[in-house]
Amino acid sequence: MNNPYSFDPIVEERRSSVSFPALMSKVYLWMMMALVMTALTAYGVAGNERLVYAIMSSKLLFYGLLLSELAVVVLLSARIGRMSFLTAGLSFAVYAILNGVTMSVILMAYTETSVAMTFFVTAGTFGVMSLTGLFIKRDLSRIGRFLFMALIGLIVATLVNYFMKVEGLAIFLNYLGVLIFCGLTAYDTQKMKEILAQSQDAGSEDMQKVALLCSLSLYLDFINLFLHLLSIFGDRD
Repeated sequence: MNNPYSFDPIVEERRSSVSFPALMSKVYLWMMMALVMTALTAYGVAGNERLVYAIMSSKLLFYGLLLSELAVVVLLSARIGRMSFLTAGLSFAVYAILNGVTMSVILMAYTETSVAMTFFVTAGTFGVMSLTGLFIKRDLSRIGRFLFMALIGLIVATLVNYFMKVEGLAIFLNYLGVLIFCGLTAYDTQKMKEILAQSQDAGSEDMQKVALLCSLSLYLDFINLFLHLLSIFGDRD
């Protein structure tokens, strides 16, 4: 029976190499850059009344943006091995910008103060959970599989409730979403740590692309955690 509290000593040794901190730094840097692009895009779109009206008044345009986001992230995740690093990086940037466009409409429903406060709460929560994933010794792989199944259930329940409009269920799903994405942040961080720790060449294009995918995973965790917290604590205009 494997000990869930121990890791391969070779991985532990490589973790202290120069390549590991370099890759880790890039993961968080790219994640922050994507968040900045999303925030600036959301702010810019929200300030353009014509563009906001066009998005809000056209379901075809709004859902087209959502489907475009989904297509980009699925394409990036599935075909990054065949892409150049530049193409993969540009795809990530496009996704972050598209996400900013759609989020601008969502954020307009809330006061600027509550959006700002929720962002800082999200940043603090994300930071704590990411540090947990970095330093915890327990293997989170089983928890990660459970959280992934819970996430599928959350998506299905959210889609069903979109048509049923059950208010109590919506509140429950938001709290559940916070728990799921807190757990996924810790799990994704630990998984990223173990993958990147095995690299001996941080400068290779393949490892750069792996680090970019890790950055995308953490970006998605942050955005979804923010949206669920905003639904719970945000003050509506």
